[in-house]
Amino acid sequence: MNEMTDTIPSRAPQSAGEPALEPAIERATKALLDLQQPDGHWVFELEADATVPAEYVLLQHYLGEGDALGIEPKIAAYLKRTQRAQGGWPLVHDGGFDMSASVKAYFALKMIGEGPDAEPMCRARAAILAHGGAARSNVFTRVLLALYGMLGWHAVPVMPVEIMLLPRWFPFHISKISYWARTVIVPLLVLQALKPKARNPRGVRIDELFLAPPASVRRPGKAPHQTWRWFLLFEAIDAALRLAEPWFPRKSRRRAIERAEDFVRERLNGEDGLGAIFPAMANAVMMLDVLGYPKDHPDVRVARAAIDKLLVVKSHEAYCQPCVSPVWDSVLACHALLEAGGEEPVERAIRGLKWLAPLQVLDLVGDWGARRPNVRPGGWAFQYANPHYVDLDDTAVVAMAMDRVAAATGPADFGHAIARAREWILGLQCRDGGWAAFDADNTYHYLNNIPFADHGALLDPPTADLTGRCLSMLAQLGEKPESSPAMRRAVDWLRRDQRQDGSWYGRWGLNYIYGTWSVLCALNAAGIDRASPMVRKAVDWLATIQNADGGWGEDASSYGLDYRGHVPSPSTASQTAWALLGLIAAGEVAHPAVSRGISHLLRTQGPEGFWAEERYTATGFPRVFYLRYHGYAKFFPLWALARYRNLQRANSSAAVRFGM
Repeated sequence: MNEMTDTIPSRAPQSAGEPALEPAIERATKALLDLQQPDGHWVFELEADATVPAEYVLLQHYLGEGDALGIEPKIAAYLKRTQRAQGGWPLVHDGGFDMSASVKAYFALKMIGEGPDAEPMCRARAAILAHGGAARSNVFTRVLLALYGMLGWHAVPVMPVEIMLLPRWFPFHISKISYWARTVIVPLLVLQALKPKARNPRGVRIDELFLAPPASVRRPGKAPHQTWRWFLLFEAIDAALRLAEPWFPRKSRRRAIERAEDFVRERLNGEDGLGAIFPAMANAVMMLDVLGYPKDHPDVRVARAAIDKLLVVKSHEAYCQPCVSPVWDSVLACHALLEAGGEEPVERAIRGLKWLAPLQVLDLVGDWGARRPNVRPGGWAFQYANPHYVDLDDTAVVAMAMDRVAAATGPADFGHAIARAREWILGLQCRDGGWAAFDADNTYHYLNNIPFADHGALLDPPTADLTGRCLSMLAQLGEKPESSPAMRRAVDWLRRDQRQDGSWYGRWGLNYIYGTWSVLCALNAAGIDRASPMVRKAVDWLATIQNADGGWGEDASSYGLDYRGHVPSPSTASQTAWALLGLIAAGEVAHPAVSRGISHLLRTQGPEGFWAEERYTATGFPRVFYLRYHGYAKFFPLWALARYRNLQRANSSAAVRFGM
């Protein structure tokens, strides 16, 4: 057993002073076990905002489909329930008005058959107009409106399909943007080149959402994250392309469309879909449609079926998920159960890991290979299948769970999987010492200034949460900063990246609480002195931002470009668990803040064993797109309670011996 691991805890008498702790752990454990799928995995709903279900409806009408599944009324019910009292739709629960989400939700409701004089529509229309009208929508919404003939293509930044023919050294190349941008944009290039028009059999329009005639809408202005120097340069390029595009040779345009078509078809990914994310999948279906593929073509059938697999249909309402999260849900559930301990939870966790093992991608070099052609594949994807786009976060977390089981129980099932995961993650370290989610050195920051990048999420640079996770894995597998150049570089990266207040940014979870938890786990696993200024500042920050009720909370406003420090937000179970796990990793199991946080979780646990959590605590794109993992309040609080119990059972100075 390597020195960074410990045995899986067995059940033992509860610690003194916490009479409710053991029953709470048992209830949460049983509830989580009850949700395991027959084949061993877990998968929970993954909810975004109104945008994705609205786009699902609009895609059906773009294609001229009927409501074959009979779910449009249920989607309408979902959209009405998530509408703000003030009239529009937010990006997160209890969030502020968002123009693009509101325009799409209104359009979808009207498409479904909601009358424009219905009360929800009147409220939505008033809110949209009060905020400047649909002309203030973002670029992707403008594209949708152009496809429906509501806006002219002159209102959308130029993205010529000839981009597909550019050499890799060119300042803009498909390999220089993130995986999610790549899979969304490539089929969209074909749509922009061919400019199809939605079938829209009901002839629905939303002119009433504009303050001026839609035909008068021009290109969007500079986004808040963009700098004037770069923006003006790219605006000039956009204007030049707009003039030159009609004169582009037809032969090169045909070749570029074929290149985009080949890219998409190679990555269609069966019924898991292009990139396994809704926007890319929807664009792929529309691309195949405009290229003349018949509806019964195998590629069209499978691409369309992939979208329907994202639906969540309940008795009274339905919505479409942006993607599914079975690998992430399963491995985090496994970690929580391993921490909870006991014969059945450990046995079930091992079943979950055995389900995960064959999903490791060992024989396909994905798009990440453009930057690391000599690295062997060895990662896991987030979804059931997404072999071109495996990610480092899932891979590190799966490897740590497998290592924990292998070290404690001795099965040899996972040795090869762990070794290949380690090799791949080492190979994907960025030049600056950090790690990103899907690629290495995807740091062409000037590209976030192109007019098309008004969302500011075109890239996949290294971040603290990913760097912490990969460092955690290497440490748990026995590496040390003294002998591992990769670990030394990662620790130095995290030291440079720490904010002045002691926190770290969280790219994939909300936000500084998530990032700080991830890094504190990594520093502990790497053997960084708990008394070091880096650790002490982070501990002090977490203790300082604790809410009066003993929990922790942080909302999407923390991603604001004008962020000046933590703004109190209602406590959530998952963020409370992250803060607790971070403090405990830093050796603070006896800290009063930890005791208060544990008490908060015990007080707020539901009778069935889980915690209620409507607030969004995860991130798709900062400031643009957020996520509510329905599993987070099921496994993270259990994990925190069990770890607290286990260390209390040992003694208050015991150290966490795992990477997370």
